[in-house]
Amino acid sequence: MGVFVFLPLFLPLTAWPVARLAEQHLHPRTATRLLTVVAAVMAVCSTVCLGLLMVVGTAQLPGNPLPDGWSDPEVRKAVPYDGIAGRLAIPALCMVAVVSGRTLWRHSRVHRRAHRALAGLPGTEVAVLPDETPYAYALSGNRGRGDRNRRDRNHHDGVRRDRIVVTTGLLDHLEPAERRALFAHERAHLAARHHRHLLAVQLAAQANPFLRPLSSAVAYTTERWADEDAAQAVGSRRTVARAIGKAALVSRGTPTPTLAGFAAAPGPVPRRVRALLGPAPAARDWPSVFTTVGLAVWGAAAGTAVSAMSSANSAVTMLLILRAATPL
Repeated sequence: MGVFVFLPLFLPLTAWPVARLAEQHLHPRTATRLLTVVAAVMAVCSTVCLGLLMVVGTAQLPGNPLPDGWSDPEVRKAVPYDGIAGRLAIPALCMVAVVSGRTLWRHSRVHRRAHRALAGLPGTEVAVLPDETPYAYALSGNRGRGDRNRRDRNHHDGVRRDRIVVTTGLLDHLEPAERRALFAHERAHLAARHHRHLLAVQLAAQANPFLRPLSSAVAYTTERWADEDAAQAVGSRRTVARAIGKAALVSRGTPTPTLAGFAAAPGPVPRRVRALLGPAPAARDWPSVFTTVGLAVWGAAAGTAVSAMSSANSAVTMLLILRAATPL
């Protein structure tokens, strides 16, 4: 294994260039999927790396419950600075587990509370709240986009449907065409299951802080993806841009950052409006390697592949060493 066992911890740095360039030059759908896959794979690899370092680096400590054979010198020799790395890996893994568990629990709790808050409203796709605070968000259900008629029959039996939540305070500021753009935007979030992409990159960034730029990029590209789908649905990019601009001016954001809102993040809104006022992005799925963004994408892909291979190689090597060192 040698020093290569540490590679998955630092290879996420190779994905930094693609995060910014993907926002600017790739179709939002392609950028979202690419960055989510890169972040998820690299996060898993770095976590596996920490696990290997912990096992190998602490196997020789007194009182360790691991088999005695795991402290064999051949095992420790496979990892440089095994004792230091192993001790540091323990709190790192504990932190990853605690933070990731807290995020999953909070995500689930927010969705349960949001659905319970809508229990007294009609079971329609759009839930209009009599609230003067202007905001809107997409609330995912607990099933896929399967048979809509079946979900309509069962929504009273505990099945949580996909809902679009909007307040009267926001609707009062939008024209009819802009309201259609708002609903099309939120439907796009639900249809593409953007909450899954956002949760995946959030967990990845918590597993390895070097992946935070990818998490921020996906938060923007999912909004751009929904913007483009809404523009196609209503047939006017300018109408969607106007709706986003108005919503950003009057909105205070969603009640919780866990929920994806129509104009919940004021920072990227000018960029979103500017993109909608320009031509539609090309739908090409994979850029040429002879472009700047292509080099960044292929570099991130190579870093992801090397990270995966390094983790797999280290894991297999350690298992083979342990098999030889541990008596049956």
